Amino acid sequence: MIKEFQRLKEVESDRLKLQWNFQRILAKVNYKIHTDAIKAKLIPITLSSKQTSIIYANEADVLNMALFGKTAKQWRDENPNEKGNIRDFATIQQLVVLSNLESINAMLIHQNVSQKERLIQLNSLAITQIKSLVENTTIKKLENE
Repeated sequence: MIKEFQRLKEVESDRLKLQWNFQRILAKVNYKIHTDAIKAKLIPITLSSKQTSIIYANEADVLNMALFGKTAKQWRDENPNEKGNIRDFATIQQLVVLSNLESINAMLIHQNVSQKERLIQLNSLAITQIKSLVENTTIKKLENE
């Protein structure tokens, strides 16, 4: 009986990990759209690779601030014993919103919207979408299955 219970708990845990991993992969796929927009519109050809990586990190933190309210560095400073990054600890809802924000930010970058204005718009969207997803019965069913 105990072994069967442990097996069932393991199956349940694996299913939840798959759902989370799927959302994490989706966010990574949309991140490519985001980074392509950054490369095309925000990075001058003459920058060094270090300068380029700073621009990418800065833009990633625009998304982090819009969704999580903190930068990756702030999260690392608050969680020094955790392996991974802020996105590795995100909920399914947050990953769905992150994926959406990446696409929207890419569009806003192509429209030459300033970083400050993009952050304001993305934060507003993140709040609206998180509220919607938290109240979504379909997502609640997925989490409980």
